[in-house]
Amino acid sequence: MANLTNLILIKMMFFIVFIGWIFIWVIIPTNTYKNSWIPNLTNKIDLINFFGSQGTNLLFLSFPAMLMAVLGCVYLHFETKKKIAHDLNGMQRPNFLKKPVHISSTFGILTMTELLFVTMFCALLIWSFVNYLYISFGHLYIYPKGEKIWQAKLSSVSLMLGYTGNICWAFLFFPVTRGSSILPMIGLTSESSIKYHIWIGHISNLLFTLHTIGYIVYWGITNQMFWMLDWGKTYVSIVAGWIAMLFGWAIWITSFPSIRRKSFELFFYTHHLYLFYIVFYMLHVGGTYLFMILPGIFLFIIDRYLRFLQSQKRARLVSARLLPCGVVELNLSKCLGLHYNPTSIMFIQVPSISKLQWHPFTIISSGNLEPDTISVTIKSLGTWSRNLYQELSSSSKTHLEVHVEGPYGPVSSDFLRRESLVMVSGGSGIAPFISIIREVIHLSTQPGLHIPRMYLICVFKNSIDLTMLDLLLPTSSVISQEIFSKLELKIEAYVTKDIEEQPKPNRDLIRSIWFKPSPNDSLVTAALGSRSWLWLGAIITTSFVMFLLLLGTVSRRLIYPIEHNQQYYNFSGKVLWDMFFACVGVFIVTSAIFLWQKRELSSTEGKQVQNDELYFHDGETKELESLPRESLVQDITVYHGTRPNLKKILFDCKGSDVGVMVCGPKEMRHEVARICSSGLAENLHFEAISFNW
Repeated sequence: MANLTNLILIKMMFFIVFIGWIFIWVIIPTNTYKNSWIPNLTNKIDLINFFGSQGTNLLFLSFPAMLMAVLGCVYLHFETKKKIAHDLNGMQRPNFLKKPVHISSTFGILTMTELLFVTMFCALLIWSFVNYLYISFGHLYIYPKGEKIWQAKLSSVSLMLGYTGNICWAFLFFPVTRGSSILPMIGLTSESSIKYHIWIGHISNLLFTLHTIGYIVYWGITNQMFWMLDWGKTYVSIVAGWIAMLFGWAIWITSFPSIRRKSFELFFYTHHLYLFYIVFYMLHVGGTYLFMILPGIFLFIIDRYLRFLQSQKRARLVSARLLPCGVVELNLSKCLGLHYNPTSIMFIQVPSISKLQWHPFTIISSGNLEPDTISVTIKSLGTWSRNLYQELSSSSKTHLEVHVEGPYGPVSSDFLRRESLVMVSGGSGIAPFISIIREVIHLSTQPGLHIPRMYLICVFKNSIDLTMLDLLLPTSSVISQEIFSKLELKIEAYVTKDIEEQPKPNRDLIRSIWFKPSPNDSLVTAALGSRSWLWLGAIITTSFVMFLLLLGTVSRRLIYPIEHNQQYYNFSGKVLWDMFFACVGVFIVTSAIFLWQKRELSSTEGKQVQNDELYFHDGETKELESLPRESLVQDITVYHGTRPNLKKILFDCKGSDVGVMVCGPKEMRHEVARICSSGLAENLHFEAISFNW
């Protein structure tokens, strides 16, 4: 009870800070903030003056966001440590917040929570632009002399477009921070939030493009084109803005779906220009506006550096299972202390395929059922995955170098508290449901826990794809018939292309390869160990404090004496100090804590008994059979040449609390979401799990 009270108090503190932070964003574009708040607070709060012109945004925008991140870390630590009571009376998020309220091909599936934040963000952009413009038109700056009013207004509009685009940048990096402690607090995950990064990226680049075009036109009609080559020492660097836009346009153009889908590698490599985009963008906007966007970038840098450190270790690949339908299951050894929830993902890199490319794949194992193994499934769809399948199937390798980042996924698995679960999949979309079924198998071994009824509806193109159902049960764990008999699992498979029933796929075509362990391999572990959220909170706090101390020292000792004598410190120099100290704080603190945790994990890893050598027989072995596997395959109902009538199936579901999950093609996801949101069946509760939109 005390733990629950602490969680409630921490969450209340988080949302109080969050609401206050949003209120600051709302008040910033107004005259009240500029003419009343800033002068009064500057006179009363010494901290603002201590950091010079950057102090206001540091206090009101940077500090609250960093505080939210730390509060999120503390909350998530206790949330993941508490014992989940798998019963129908467990506390759940109100269903209306998860209910799909908007479904379209453009915006995908939006729940009430998502629609609320999208609406708030759009309203903030419109509000800010209108207020910036209103204030600007009231105090037009006429330069040079003889400039017409409409020309001055064009300059103001162009500038305000840039200001509004800067607001987008303040939120741009939160969705791509994979280990974010803020997103879970507001009911989102980094996987499901990728679409927001895409939308915000499009909006910001559009605003910056209009900002750039506006100024080009303005300079052209007022004979001031010389400004395009200006790198001011006391004010905004135009050249830095140009360089930033060149990188921004390259990233933006290659991110459009028509280019991204046809030339993914071009999109992938071009997107890594973001580092140069950030640097020159900051040099353009200056320190004052930098602190408006700093929190998102600061937290992203911490996350990115942690991912880099984690990925330097070689993961210990135990075995691979090759299915004739072009699917690969990779089984890696993991630390016993690594916990994750069903539907999590992990990023994989295979240097022999590509030394730069990382790809996310769904984890199909259960961290509880398979305590020392973590597995992912990979469908041969693109160039990278096809090359991996070919390399594994055509070679007799005894070792394959693999690097991983993650796992990442939901903090809790509340959907397991449902009375029953209906899981609808298309093709390789069955992967997250494999992890759920395996987790439920584990729950069935624990006395006194609620076991939801499960109904799996899977759609495949060809009969050979039915071999993916062999992945429902792990090869690394033997499941007794008694445990399997406790499950209420109904499986229906639909094969759309094969009109007539085909001979059952020969399971002898499923090939298992076992790899010889290497001394250079390591167990898959969380980047910061079992208490990763607490350590992440420590990194955020300590690195930000170090950044403030270094910046404050330079501001008072170096910059203040110069500006106090009515001189100007180099405009770009201030920004370079800001970026340098932010990186120093992040790299020193993160490296120190990571290395400390690495030493702790190494001692634990040394104690963990590894039996990989026992299963290795010249690179290949017979598959370990689970006793109920054959009975499971026989219990599957297969329909050929047809598709499931999802509306009838879902409306016929009995029970008062039915969780509905879907993963597959966009049309399938949208159909299921529309059925659940139609209001014709109150017992259906949609559970969004896919990060595809």
